[in-house]
Amino acid sequence: MRIDIISIFPQFFDCLDVSLMGKARDSGILQTHIWDLRDWTQDVHRTVDRAPPGGGAGMVMKPDVWGKAIDQVIAQAGAPKTVLAIPTPAGIPLTQSQVRDLAANTGHLVVACGRYEGIDQRVSQYYQQLPGVKVLPFSLGDYVLNGGEVAAVALVEATCRLLDGFVGNPNSLVEESYELSGLLEYPAYTQPATWRGLDIPAVLLSGDHQKVKSWRRQQSLMLTAKRRPDLIWEIEPGALEKSDREILAAQGFLPTPYNQRVRFRRAQPGEAAACSAIASRLFPQACPDYLPADAIKRFVEEELSEPAFKAYLADPGTLIILAEVAPGAPGQEETTWETAGYTLTHVGDPGFLPPEENLVKAAGENCAYLSKCYLDQRLQGSGLAGAMIEVTHAYLQERFPHLTKIGLGTNQANRRALKFYRHHGYRKCGRRTFLVGGIENQDLIAVRDFTAHQVPSWAQNVAQ
Repeated sequence: MRIDIISIFPQFFDCLDVSLMGKARDSGILQTHIWDLRDWTQDVHRTVDRAPPGGGAGMVMKPDVWGKAIDQVIAQAGAPKTVLAIPTPAGIPLTQSQVRDLAANTGHLVVACGRYEGIDQRVSQYYQQLPGVKVLPFSLGDYVLNGGEVAAVALVEATCRLLDGFVGNPNSLVEESYELSGLLEYPAYTQPATWRGLDIPAVLLSGDHQKVKSWRRQQSLMLTAKRRPDLIWEIEPGALEKSDREILAAQGFLPTPYNQRVRFRRAQPGEAAACSAIASRLFPQACPDYLPADAIKRFVEEELSEPAFKAYLADPGTLIILAEVAPGAPGQEETTWETAGYTLTHVGDPGFLPPEENLVKAAGENCAYLSKCYLDQRLQGSGLAGAMIEVTHAYLQERFPHLTKIGLGTNQANRRALKFYRHHGYRKCGRRTFLVGGIENQDLIAVRDFTAHQVPSWAQNVAQ
Protein backbone atom coordinates (compact mmCIF):
# COMPACT_ATOMS: atom_id res chain seq x y z
CA MET A 1 0.00 0.00 0.00
CA ARG A 2 1.14 3.52 -0.81
CA ILE A 3 0.10 6.34 1.51
CA ASP A 4 0.58 10.03 0.73
CA ILE A 5 -0.06 12.58 3.46
CA ILE A 6 -0.33 16.30 2.65
CA SER A 7 -0.05 18.82 5.49
CA ILE A 8 1.35 22.23 6.35
CA PHE A 9 3.14 20.52 9.24
CA PRO A 10 4.97 17.58 7.62
CA GLN A 11 7.27 17.21 10.64
CA PHE A 12 4.24 16.00 12.58
CA PHE A 13 4.54 12.64 10.86
CA ASP A 14 8.01 11.71 12.08
CA CYS A 15 6.14 9.28 14.35
CA LEU A 16 5.51 7.03 11.32
CA ASP A 17 9.20 6.13 11.30
CA VAL A 18 9.06 4.26 14.61
CA SER A 19 7.77 0.92 15.90
CA LEU A 20 5.91 -1.44 13.55
CA MET A 21 5.11 1.36 11.11
CA GLY A 22 8.81 1.98 10.52
CA LYS A 23 9.49 -1.75 10.15
CA ALA A 24 6.69 -2.05 7.60
CA ARG A 25 8.24 0.75 5.56
CA ASP A 26 11.67 -0.86 5.70
CA SER A 27 10.28 -4.24 4.62
CA GLY A 28 8.34 -2.83 1.69
CA ILE A 29 4.88 -3.67 3.03
CA LEU A 30 4.12 0.03 3.18
CA GLN A 31 5.22 3.15 1.32
CA THR A 32 4.64 6.49 2.98
CA HIS A 33 5.29 9.91 1.47
CA ILE A 34 4.87 13.11 3.47
CA TRP A 35 4.27 16.35 1.56
CA ASP A 36 4.32 20.00 2.55
CA LEU A 37 1.24 21.71 1.11
CA ARG A 38 3.09 25.04 0.96
CA ASP A 39 5.35 23.62 -1.78
CA TRP A 40 2.47 24.19 -4.19
CA THR A 41 1.94 27.86 -3.33
CA GLN A 42 3.17 30.58 -5.68
CA ASP A 43 3.33 33.72 -3.56
CA VAL A 44 6.21 34.90 -1.42
CA HIS A 45 4.25 34.30 1.79
CA ARG A 46 3.36 30.71 0.77
CA THR A 47 -0.30 31.38 1.50
CA VAL A 48 -2.63 28.40 1.85
CA ASP A 49 -5.76 30.07 3.25
CA ARG A 50 -8.12 33.01 2.81
CA ALA A 51 -11.10 34.52 4.60
CA PRO A 52 -14.50 32.98 3.81
CA PRO A 53 -16.86 34.98 1.56
CA GLY A 54 -19.86 36.27 3.45
CA GLY A 55 -17.82 36.80 6.57
CA GLY A 56 -17.37 34.64 9.61
CA ALA A 57 -14.61 33.62 11.96
CA GLY A 58 -11.50 31.78 10.84
CA MET A 59 -9.79 31.09 7.52
CA VAL A 60 -10.51 28.49 4.84
CA MET A 61 -7.82 26.56 2.96
CA LYS A 62 -7.60 27.45 -0.74
CA PRO A 63 -8.88 24.95 -3.35
CA ASP A 64 -6.33 25.89 -6.02
CA VAL A 65 -3.37 24.99 -3.81
CA TRP A 66 -4.96 21.74 -2.70
CA GLY A 67 -5.92 20.83 -6.26
CA LYS A 68 -2.35 21.17 -7.52
CA ALA A 69 -1.00 19.10 -4.62
CA ILE A 70 -3.53 16.28 -4.92
CA ASP A 71 -3.25 16.13 -8.73
CA GLN A 72 0.54 15.72 -8.57
CA VAL A 73 0.44 13.13 -5.81
CA ILE A 74 -2.16 11.01 -7.61
CA ALA A 75 -0.26 11.27 -10.90
CA GLN A 76 3.03 10.28 -9.27
CA ALA A 77 1.48 7.20 -7.64
CA GLY A 78 0.01 6.01 -10.92
CA ALA A 79 -2.49 3.78 -9.14
CA PRO A 80 -5.72 2.78 -10.93
CA LYS A 81 -7.77 3.72 -7.86
CA THR A 82 -7.16 6.24 -5.10
CA VAL A 83 -8.96 6.93 -1.83
CA LEU A 84 -8.78 10.59 -0.84
CA ALA A 85 -9.36 10.74 2.92
CA ILE A 86 -10.19 14.13 4.42
CA PRO A 87 -10.29 14.41 8.24
CA THR A 88 -13.16 16.70 9.28
CA PRO A 89 -15.50 17.01 12.29
CA ALA A 90 -18.34 16.83 9.75
CA GLY A 91 -17.14 13.49 8.41
CA ILE A 92 -18.35 9.93 8.80
CA PRO A 93 -17.26 8.36 12.11
CA LEU A 94 -14.28 6.12 11.44
CA THR A 95 -15.02 2.46 12.21
CA GLN A 96 -13.12 -0.80 12.22
CA SER A 97 -15.12 -2.05 9.26
CA GLN A 98 -14.03 1.01 7.26
CA VAL A 99 -10.33 0.57 7.95
CA ARG A 100 -10.68 -3.16 7.32
CA ASP A 101 -12.08 -2.33 3.87
CA LEU A 102 -9.30 0.18 3.22
CA ALA A 103 -6.62 -2.37 4.11
CA ALA A 104 -8.16 -5.04 1.90
CA ASN A 105 -9.17 -2.99 -1.14
CA THR A 106 -7.02 0.15 -1.36
CA GLY A 107 -3.66 0.34 -3.07
CA HIS A 108 -3.27 4.11 -2.80
CA LEU A 109 -4.43 6.31 0.07
CA VAL A 110 -4.10 10.11 0.10
CA VAL A 111 -4.79 11.97 3.34
CA ALA A 112 -5.46 15.71 3.06
CA CYS A 113 -4.89 17.35 6.45
CA GLY A 114 -6.87 20.54 6.71
CA ARG A 115 -6.38 23.34 9.23
CA TYR A 116 -8.25 26.44 10.38
CA GLU A 117 -11.91 26.17 9.25
CA GLY A 118 -11.10 23.32 6.91
CA ILE A 119 -10.58 22.81 3.18
CA ASP A 120 -12.74 24.56 0.59
CA GLN A 121 -15.72 22.24 -0.04
CA ARG A 122 -15.12 22.28 -3.79
CA VAL A 123 -12.02 20.14 -3.35
CA SER A 124 -14.13 17.27 -2.08
CA GLN A 125 -16.80 17.92 -4.71
CA TYR A 126 -14.30 17.91 -7.57
CA TYR A 127 -12.56 14.66 -6.70
CA GLN A 128 -15.86 12.90 -5.97
CA GLN A 129 -16.73 13.21 -9.64
CA LEU A 130 -13.41 11.90 -10.93
CA PRO A 131 -13.29 8.26 -12.05
CA GLY A 132 -10.84 6.18 -10.05
CA VAL A 133 -11.04 8.44 -6.97
CA LYS A 134 -13.15 7.81 -3.88
CA VAL A 135 -13.47 10.61 -1.34
CA LEU A 136 -13.73 9.60 2.33
CA PRO A 137 -14.54 12.48 4.72
CA PHE A 138 -14.04 10.97 8.16
CA SER A 139 -14.12 11.92 11.84
CA LEU A 140 -12.55 10.33 14.91
CA GLY A 141 -15.43 11.35 17.13
CA ASP A 142 -17.74 14.11 18.26
CA TYR A 143 -15.06 16.65 19.05
CA VAL A 144 -12.85 19.15 17.20
CA LEU A 145 -9.07 19.05 16.78
CA ASN A 146 -6.76 21.87 15.67
CA GLY A 147 -6.11 20.11 12.38
CA GLY A 148 -6.30 16.82 10.52
CA GLU A 149 -2.83 15.52 11.46
CA VAL A 150 -3.83 13.56 14.56
CA ALA A 151 -6.73 11.98 12.69
CA ALA A 152 -4.43 11.16 9.77
CA VAL A 153 -2.04 9.25 12.03
CA ALA A 154 -4.98 7.37 13.56
CA LEU A 155 -6.33 6.43 10.13
CA VAL A 156 -2.95 5.31 8.82
CA GLU A 157 -2.10 3.18 11.85
CA ALA A 158 -5.57 1.62 12.09
CA THR A 159 -5.44 0.68 8.41
CA CYS A 160 -1.84 -0.42 8.07
CA ARG A 161 -1.85 -2.77 11.06
CA LEU A 162 -4.37 -4.87 9.12
CA LEU A 163 -2.06 -5.31 6.12
CA ASP A 164 -0.66 -8.81 5.59
CA GLY A 165 2.69 -9.12 7.34
CA PHE A 166 2.38 -5.91 9.37
CA VAL A 167 1.76 -7.65 12.70
CA GLY A 168 4.06 -10.52 13.63
CA ASN A 169 1.24 -12.74 14.92
CA PRO A 170 -1.94 -12.14 12.87
CA ASN A 171 -4.01 -14.06 15.44
CA SER A 172 -3.54 -11.14 17.83
CA LEU A 173 -5.89 -9.11 15.60
CA VAL A 174 -8.78 -11.57 15.75
CA GLU A 175 -10.12 -10.93 19.27
CA GLU A 176 -9.64 -7.17 19.26
CA SER A 177 -12.43 -4.70 19.81
CA TYR A 178 -14.85 -4.39 16.85
CA GLU A 179 -13.53 -7.51 15.14
CA LEU A 180 -15.59 -10.64 14.34
CA SER A 181 -18.64 -10.24 16.58
CA GLY A 182 -18.32 -6.44 16.79
CA LEU A 183 -17.84 -6.44 20.57
CA LEU A 184 -15.34 -4.50 22.65
CA GLU A 185 -12.31 -6.49 23.67
CA TYR A 186 -12.19 -8.13 27.09
CA PRO A 187 -9.91 -6.64 29.83
CA ALA A 188 -6.22 -7.56 29.67
CA TYR A 189 -4.01 -8.69 32.58
CA THR A 190 -0.45 -9.91 33.11
CA GLN A 191 1.89 -10.78 35.99
CA PRO A 192 2.32 -10.09 38.85
CA ALA A 193 -0.77 -11.89 40.11
CA THR A 194 -1.30 -9.23 42.79
CA TRP A 195 -0.54 -5.54 42.31
CA ARG A 196 -1.35 -2.86 44.88
CA GLY A 197 -3.98 -5.04 46.48
CA LEU A 198 -5.67 -5.92 43.18
CA ASP A 199 -5.66 -9.51 41.91
CA ILE A 200 -5.80 -11.03 38.47
CA PRO A 201 -9.20 -12.78 38.15
CA ALA A 202 -8.75 -16.30 39.46
CA VAL A 203 -10.21 -17.90 36.33
CA LEU A 204 -7.28 -16.59 34.27
CA LEU A 205 -4.86 -18.48 36.52
CA SER A 206 -6.94 -21.68 36.61
CA GLY A 207 -5.39 -23.34 33.57
CA ASP A 208 -8.90 -24.20 32.31
CA HIS A 209 -8.87 -22.84 28.78
CA GLN A 210 -12.61 -23.31 28.26
CA LYS A 211 -13.41 -21.34 31.42
CA VAL A 212 -10.97 -18.62 30.37
CA LYS A 213 -12.61 -18.41 26.96
CA SER A 214 -16.07 -18.21 28.53
CA TRP A 215 -14.96 -15.53 31.00
CA ARG A 216 -13.46 -13.39 28.25
CA ARG A 217 -16.63 -13.66 26.20
CA GLN A 218 -18.73 -12.62 29.20
CA GLN A 219 -16.49 -9.64 29.86
CA SER A 220 -16.70 -8.51 26.23
CA LEU A 221 -20.48 -8.68 26.27
CA MET A 222 -20.79 -6.83 29.58
CA LEU A 223 -18.24 -4.17 28.62
CA THR A 224 -19.92 -3.52 25.29
CA ALA A 225 -23.35 -3.29 26.88
CA LYS A 226 -22.03 -0.78 29.42
CA ARG A 227 -19.82 1.42 27.24
CA ARG A 228 -21.13 1.01 23.69
CA PRO A 229 -24.77 -0.11 23.82
CA ASP A 230 -25.20 1.09 20.25
CA LEU A 231 -23.02 -1.81 19.09
CA ILE A 232 -25.33 -4.38 20.70
CA TRP A 233 -28.12 -3.59 18.25
CA GLU A 234 -25.78 -4.17 15.31
CA ILE A 235 -24.71 -7.70 16.26
CA GLU A 236 -25.69 -10.33 13.70
CA PRO A 237 -28.08 -12.92 15.19
CA GLY A 238 -25.79 -15.80 14.17
CA ALA A 239 -22.91 -14.33 16.18
CA LEU A 240 -24.70 -14.90 19.51
CA GLU A 241 -25.02 -18.14 21.43
CA LYS A 242 -27.76 -18.84 23.97
CA SER A 243 -25.46 -18.00 26.87
CA ASP A 244 -24.54 -14.72 25.15
CA ARG A 245 -28.19 -13.77 24.93
CA GLU A 246 -28.72 -14.51 28.63
CA ILE A 247 -25.86 -12.20 29.55
CA LEU A 248 -27.12 -9.42 27.28
CA ALA A 249 -30.67 -9.81 28.59
CA ALA A 250 -29.38 -9.31 32.13
CA GLN A 251 -27.65 -6.12 30.94
CA GLY A 252 -30.89 -4.84 29.43
CA PHE A 253 -30.78 -5.96 25.79
CA LEU A 254 -32.63 -8.41 23.59
CA PRO A 255 -30.86 -7.77 20.25
CA THR A 256 -31.95 -8.82 16.77
CA PRO A 257 -34.39 -10.36 15.97
CA TYR A 258 -36.23 -9.26 19.14
CA ASN A 259 -34.99 -5.66 19.38
CA GLN A 260 -36.24 -5.13 22.90
CA ARG A 261 -34.90 -3.36 25.96
CA VAL A 262 -35.17 -5.17 29.30
CA ARG A 263 -35.32 -4.25 32.95
CA PHE A 264 -35.83 -6.27 36.11
CA ARG A 265 -37.49 -5.01 39.25
CA ARG A 266 -39.28 -6.23 42.35
CA ALA A 267 -43.06 -6.01 42.20
CA GLN A 268 -44.62 -3.44 44.52
CA PRO A 269 -47.61 -3.94 46.90
CA GLY A 270 -49.98 -1.94 44.71
CA GLU A 271 -49.35 -4.09 41.63
CA ALA A 272 -51.44 -7.13 42.58
CA ALA A 273 -53.84 -6.64 39.67
CA ALA A 274 -51.04 -6.32 37.12
CA CYS A 275 -49.23 -9.36 38.54
CA SER A 276 -52.42 -11.39 38.46
CA ALA A 277 -53.06 -10.43 34.84
CA ILE A 278 -49.63 -11.48 33.61
CA ALA A 279 -49.68 -14.68 35.69
CA SER A 280 -53.14 -15.61 34.41
CA ARG A 281 -51.97 -15.10 30.84
CA LEU A 282 -48.67 -16.97 31.11
CA PHE A 283 -49.64 -19.96 33.26
CA PRO A 284 -51.81 -21.65 30.60
CA GLN A 285 -48.92 -21.41 28.11
CA ALA A 286 -46.84 -23.66 30.37
CA CYS A 287 -49.51 -26.27 31.09
CA PRO A 288 -49.29 -29.79 29.60
CA ASP A 289 -51.74 -30.64 26.83
CA TYR A 290 -53.62 -33.21 28.89
CA LEU A 291 -54.89 -30.67 31.43
CA PRO A 292 -58.49 -29.62 30.65
CA ALA A 293 -59.29 -25.94 30.32
CA ASP A 294 -61.60 -25.95 33.34
CA ALA A 295 -58.83 -27.29 35.61
CA ILE A 296 -56.46 -24.58 34.42
CA LYS A 297 -59.17 -21.97 34.92
CA ARG A 298 -59.81 -23.19 38.46
CA PHE A 299 -56.10 -23.03 39.35
CA VAL A 300 -55.82 -19.51 37.98
CA GLU A 301 -58.84 -18.38 40.00
CA GLU A 302 -57.52 -19.95 43.21
CA GLU A 303 -53.76 -19.36 43.00
CA LEU A 304 -53.24 -16.49 40.56
CA SER A 305 -56.11 -14.15 41.33
CA GLU A 306 -55.70 -10.54 42.40
CA PRO A 307 -56.47 -11.39 46.07
CA ALA A 308 -53.83 -14.15 45.92
CA PHE A 309 -51.21 -11.71 44.67
CA LYS A 310 -52.24 -9.14 47.26
CA ALA A 311 -51.38 -11.76 49.89
CA TYR A 312 -48.11 -12.59 48.15
CA LEU A 313 -47.06 -8.95 47.96
CA ALA A 314 -48.01 -8.29 51.57
CA ASP A 315 -45.80 -11.16 52.73
CA PRO A 316 -42.19 -10.00 53.38
CA GLY A 317 -41.08 -13.57 52.76
CA THR A 318 -42.41 -13.61 49.19
CA LEU A 319 -40.31 -12.16 46.38
CA ILE A 320 -41.73 -11.37 42.94
CA ILE A 321 -39.24 -10.26 40.28
CA LEU A 322 -40.73 -8.81 37.09
CA ALA A 323 -39.00 -8.90 33.70
CA GLU A 324 -40.23 -5.96 31.63
CA VAL A 325 -39.56 -5.15 27.99
CA ALA A 326 -39.89 -2.11 25.78
CA PRO A 327 -39.26 -1.83 22.04
CA GLY A 328 -36.33 -0.23 20.36
CA ALA A 329 -32.78 0.85 20.98
CA PRO A 330 -31.58 3.30 23.66
CA GLY A 331 -32.06 6.91 22.72
CA GLN A 332 -35.60 6.45 21.50
CA GLU A 333 -38.49 8.19 23.17
CA GLU A 334 -39.47 6.45 26.38
CA THR A 335 -42.22 3.90 25.90
CA THR A 336 -44.44 1.95 28.24
CA TRP A 337 -42.76 -1.09 29.77
CA GLU A 338 -44.62 -4.37 29.35
CA THR A 339 -44.23 -7.29 31.77
CA ALA A 340 -43.00 -10.30 29.79
CA GLY A 341 -42.27 -12.70 32.63
CA TYR A 342 -41.82 -13.09 36.35
CA THR A 343 -40.51 -15.28 39.14
CA LEU A 344 -42.17 -15.81 42.49
CA THR A 345 -40.04 -17.10 45.35
CA HIS A 346 -40.91 -17.84 48.96
CA VAL A 347 -38.15 -17.04 51.42
CA GLY A 348 -37.96 -17.53 55.16
CA ASP A 349 -35.46 -17.69 57.98
CA PRO A 350 -33.88 -20.21 58.00
CA GLY A 351 -35.93 -20.98 54.90
CA PHE A 352 -39.33 -21.80 53.53
CA LEU A 353 -40.76 -24.83 51.81
CA PRO A 354 -44.35 -25.90 51.25
CA PRO A 355 -45.43 -28.50 53.79
CA GLU A 356 -44.71 -31.37 51.42
CA GLU A 357 -42.73 -34.20 52.97
CA ASN A 358 -40.78 -35.12 49.85
CA LEU A 359 -39.82 -31.55 49.10
CA VAL A 360 -38.72 -30.85 52.66
CA LYS A 361 -36.71 -34.06 52.76
CA ALA A 362 -35.00 -33.30 49.45
CA ALA A 363 -34.18 -29.65 50.07
CA GLY A 364 -33.47 -29.38 53.79
CA GLU A 365 -32.94 -26.10 55.63
CA ASN A 366 -31.86 -22.65 54.44
CA CYS A 367 -33.65 -23.26 51.17
CA ALA A 368 -35.88 -20.86 49.27
CA TYR A 369 -38.76 -22.16 47.19
CA LEU A 370 -39.11 -21.06 43.57
CA SER A 371 -42.85 -21.34 43.16
CA LYS A 372 -43.28 -19.74 39.73
CA CYS A 373 -41.08 -18.88 36.77
CA TYR A 374 -42.91 -17.93 33.59
CA LEU A 375 -42.00 -16.11 30.37
CA ASP A 376 -44.12 -15.11 27.40
CA GLN A 377 -43.74 -17.73 24.66
CA ARG A 378 -42.90 -15.11 22.03
CA LEU A 379 -39.65 -14.37 23.87
CA GLN A 380 -38.56 -17.95 24.38
CA GLY A 381 -35.08 -18.32 22.90
CA SER A 382 -34.23 -14.67 23.56
CA GLY A 383 -32.11 -15.44 26.64
CA LEU A 384 -34.54 -13.57 28.87
CA ALA A 385 -35.67 -16.67 30.78
CA GLY A 386 -32.09 -17.52 31.76
CA ALA A 387 -31.38 -13.92 32.71
CA MET A 388 -34.57 -13.75 34.73
CA ILE A 389 -33.81 -16.79 36.87
CA GLU A 390 -30.15 -15.84 37.46
CA VAL A 391 -31.14 -12.27 38.38
CA THR A 392 -33.60 -13.82 40.85
CA HIS A 393 -30.80 -15.95 42.30
CA ALA A 394 -28.57 -12.88 42.61
CA TYR A 395 -31.31 -10.87 44.28
CA LEU A 396 -31.92 -13.67 46.80
CA GLN A 397 -28.26 -14.03 47.67
CA GLU A 398 -27.79 -10.30 48.09
CA ARG A 399 -30.79 -9.77 50.38
CA PHE A 400 -30.98 -13.18 52.09
CA PRO A 401 -27.36 -14.23 52.63
CA HIS A 402 -28.37 -17.12 54.90
CA LEU A 403 -29.80 -19.03 51.94
CA THR A 404 -27.66 -21.88 50.64
CA LYS A 405 -30.15 -23.54 48.28
CA ILE A 406 -33.26 -22.99 46.23
CA GLY A 407 -35.75 -25.71 45.32
CA LEU A 408 -38.61 -26.14 42.86
CA GLY A 409 -40.99 -28.67 41.36
CA THR A 410 -41.78 -29.00 37.67
CA ASN A 411 -43.91 -31.39 35.64
CA GLN A 412 -41.94 -34.53 34.81
CA ALA A 413 -43.17 -34.41 31.21
CA ASN A 414 -41.96 -30.84 30.65
CA ARG A 415 -38.62 -31.69 29.06
CA ARG A 416 -37.98 -28.12 27.98
CA ALA A 417 -38.31 -26.84 31.56
CA LEU A 418 -36.23 -29.70 33.00
CA LYS A 419 -33.41 -28.98 30.54
CA PHE A 420 -33.61 -25.27 31.32
CA TYR A 421 -33.38 -25.75 35.10
CA ARG A 422 -30.54 -28.25 34.78
CA HIS A 423 -28.61 -25.73 32.67
CA HIS A 424 -28.99 -23.29 35.56
CA GLY A 425 -27.62 -25.59 38.22
CA TYR A 426 -30.72 -27.42 39.44
CA ARG A 427 -30.31 -31.13 40.14
CA LYS A 428 -33.16 -33.66 40.47
CA CYS A 429 -33.53 -35.04 43.97
CA GLY A 430 -37.10 -36.32 44.39
CA ARG A 431 -40.71 -36.42 43.24
CA ARG A 432 -44.00 -34.92 44.38
CA THR A 433 -47.67 -34.72 43.47
CA PHE A 434 -48.92 -31.28 42.42
CA LEU A 435 -52.60 -30.37 42.04
CA VAL A 436 -53.88 -28.16 39.23
CA GLY A 437 -57.60 -27.59 39.51
CA GLY A 438 -58.01 -30.82 41.46
CA ILE A 439 -56.06 -32.90 38.92
CA GLU A 440 -52.89 -34.64 40.11
CA ASN A 441 -49.64 -33.96 38.24
CA GLN A 442 -46.36 -35.74 38.81
CA ASP A 443 -43.51 -33.30 39.43
CA LEU A 444 -39.79 -33.74 39.67
CA ILE A 445 -38.13 -31.89 42.56
CA ALA A 446 -34.88 -30.08 41.75
CA VAL A 447 -32.55 -28.08 43.98
CA ARG A 448 -29.74 -25.68 43.20
CA ASP A 449 -26.92 -25.48 45.72
CA PHE A 450 -25.50 -21.95 45.73
CA THR A 451 -22.24 -23.18 47.25
CA ALA A 452 -21.67 -25.45 44.25
CA HIS A 453 -23.20 -23.22 41.56
CA GLN A 454 -22.38 -19.61 42.25
CA VAL A 455 -24.47 -16.84 40.77
CA PRO A 456 -22.65 -15.46 37.68
CA SER A 457 -21.26 -11.94 37.92
CA TRP A 458 -23.29 -10.79 34.92
CA ALA A 459 -26.55 -11.28 36.88
CA GLN A 460 -25.53 -9.35 39.99
CA ASN A 461 -26.76 -5.87 40.89
CA VAL A 462 -29.36 -5.94 38.13
CA ALA A 463 -32.79 -6.04 39.80
CA GLN A 464 -34.07 -2.65 40.96
